Amino acid sequence: MQLSNEFKTLLFALVAFAAMCMGNSLAPAQNQSNPAAEAKSQACPNDDSGLQLPAGFCATVFADDVGHARHMVVAPSGVLYVNTWSGKYYGNDAPHAGGFLVALQDKSGGGKADVIERFGETVQSSGAGGTGIGLYKGSIYAEINDRIVRYSLPAGSIVPGGSADTIVSGLPMGGDHPMHPFVINAEGLMYVDVATATNSCQLKNRTLKSPGANPCTELETRGGIWRYDANKTNQTFSTAERFATGIRNAEGFAIDSSGRVFVTQHGRDQLHANWPDLYKPDEEATLPAEELLLLKAKGDYGWPECYYDPFVKKRVLAPEYGGDSKTIGVCANKIAPAAVFPAHWAPNAMVRYDQKQFPARYRDGVFIAFHGSWNRAPYAQGGYNVVFQPLAGDRASSQCEVFADGFAGAVKSPAKAEHRPSGLAVGPDGSLYVSDDIRGRIYRIVYHGGPAGGAANITPCPSATAPAGNPVEVAAQPPEGTHPDAGAAASNLPIPEGATREMVLLGERVYRGQVGGAACTGCHGESGEGTPLGPDLLGKKWLWSDGSYAGIAKTITEGVLQPKQYRSPMPPMGGAQLTPDQISALSAYVWGLSHRAPPNRN
Repeated sequence: MQLSNEFKTLLFALVAFAAMCMGNSLAPAQNQSNPAAEAKSQACPNDDSGLQLPAGFCATVFADDVGHARHMVVAPSGVLYVNTWSGKYYGNDAPHAGGFLVALQDKSGGGKADVIERFGETVQSSGAGGTGIGLYKGSIYAEINDRIVRYSLPAGSIVPGGSADTIVSGLPMGGDHPMHPFVINAEGLMYVDVATATNSCQLKNRTLKSPGANPCTELETRGGIWRYDANKTNQTFSTAERFATGIRNAEGFAIDSSGRVFVTQHGRDQLHANWPDLYKPDEEATLPAEELLLLKAKGDYGWPECYYDPFVKKRVLAPEYGGDSKTIGVCANKIAPAAVFPAHWAPNAMVRYDQKQFPARYRDGVFIAFHGSWNRAPYAQGGYNVVFQPLAGDRASSQCEVFADGFAGAVKSPAKAEHRPSGLAVGPDGSLYVSDDIRGRIYRIVYHGGPAGGAANITPCPSATAPAGNPVEVAAQPPEGTHPDAGAAASNLPIPEGATREMVLLGERVYRGQVGGAACTGCHGESGEGTPLGPDLLGKKWLWSDGSYAGIAKTITEGVLQPKQYRSPMPPMGGAQLTPDQISALSAYVWGLSHRAPPNRN
């Protein structure tokens, strides 16, 4: 329709007048001051991190998109070195081009990495990257596949010019925890985590009521800390170098000023899912505690026979070995933790602060990066933060503090978190670096405040005995949706032949753990979009069936004990005891997810 010039002029005037009125009406709200935000903006003019920090601290994005960034170390020159990883843990996505090791340098002093160079193994050389990285006698040590290697740095270069020397090879791979983090002390003793291949050494991993292997022969080559000499080359993995045992997954290492070695432990999963007769649904989210351990030669920390129950403040006997959620038994002789944290937060890295930029109180403890939980579903997930744990000698002196939060963004879950803390390092200038292994972001945290360091404004960590809360319900949405997953509600899904709308609605409740005790969201995502633990359910690609209603039901019933592309098996019925009706309903819901019409983009 053509408009006259006079009408166009009148319309423009009306719009302008309306905009002016609206601007005037909004002006008071926009001009209302926010003292806290303004103070932070003035103190941290370049803070682009989105993190919440104690008063006086600022954060910037030091680098982005460097790959799935895991552990880090900083050279005396200030160059930051990062190990990146790939493979099943990240859904087999395409690795970053170039070597898996990354050197980052801020030559201009602007707080950003303006030099980024890659080196080491590549996809073309059959590399898959790794987690562990360290610095000793001016050389870079790094985990790659089943080896820890050493790169010498020539004078004047931030990357090596030659090939690597192998320090130790033949480290066990595969299973639930194929990574090998490590730390090297001043004498060159290299402590290496060789984590477990299973959750709790069951005869059938992560399967309903499967007993534990007795003896757990896995402990001969997994589930502990091994020690090697960082000065020697061509060492081979063997049982002889095992330093400590009974540790499920010790990804974080720190050495205190006295030379003591501390490690973190990821507690076991699926107590309620695999043993529903012994554990309440909410205990899936509250047991067991995550741990900080003081490493002792020949120490036994209890896995798989024992786990730490923060409610009784003791290690208790695991159900796979005859435990009933109360019996202590042989666990009375296992070494207790130095500190405990809420269940399933996943402590992925740890570092002692040994510089002077931060207030003095931060030199008596360790920073821990919590990667974030998946096994608390259907209750709210936790972690996805960096905490500070004060220490007095060989144990915690007080409750930990949430030091940095906001990494995940709006939703704390493996599928929807924007970033997940994975590595920590302290620079020679006192900056604290935090890595993210989803989008390869590196954060740099500095201090600009006074000597008190905001000690009066700290945020205590939730207690390890805090309740799980209420199951997370999916908020009601308009039919067209307000987010990328719009239309996934069960009421909008197609129905397979032989099912009903009521079955699909029940299936959604089973999927979310509200019925039956098998929360599928932990591995397959809130809306079936997939996570590093399990494939998406939204497309037409099926790994274990033809995608039919009957095929999906068969896979749910039998489980997937040896996944093709993902590191974690799926036990029959998700590790729960679903009725035939619940299996049929869940299958109908999953079928509906994969057959819903694509969104209308017009």
